Amino acid sequence: MPFPRLERDEKLRPCVTLVGMAGAGKSTLAPLLAERLGWGHLDTDQLMEAFYGLSLQSIMDTFGLKEFLRIEDNLVADLSLNRMVISTGGSVIYGKQAMNTLRTLGPIVHLEVGKSAFLERVGNGEGRGLAIAPGTSLLDLYNERQPLYRAVADITVHTDRDTPDQCADLILKHIEMP
Repeated sequence: MPFPRLERDEKLRPCVTLVGMAGAGKSTLAPLLAERLGWGHLDTDQLMEAFYGLSLQSIMDTFGLKEFLRIEDNLVADLSLNRMVISTGGSVIYGKQAMNTLRTLGPIVHLEVGKSAFLERVGNGEGRGLAIAPGTSLLDLYNERQPLYRAVADITVHTDRDTPDQCADLILKHIEMP
């Protein structure tokens, strides 16, 4: 039986999902965008941490890359939300089920950050819980993921060119809320 809805919720509103590399600004932009829309926001990295009671890095260290990606795919695929800004982990792009679910929830926004800004913001990536195979450089990871983000995006904003407020303005200008 579905949850009861208040009169104002009779019409479901789509979510807005933010995808992009670590350091692209997803965790910064999600609460800002949510505030402007009057919605909540969910960080899927925090969801994983809450589910396991571990940091992302500890989840990676405990389970390894393959299982980390499977866990992320399953947790995100199970989301059932509306009126929510979803900030995803950078590796969510590898999860077919997760991406299918996110697509059904509403528009997907790629927060693109240039290579140099990415490397500056992420540093050596240590302790960030990056889903990266041993021996893979951060630059290789960046180059691998960029076409994947672009392929799923309904809109792309450049977070190393514009301020968070400007990025929020661009997103709100391009998404259509029913």
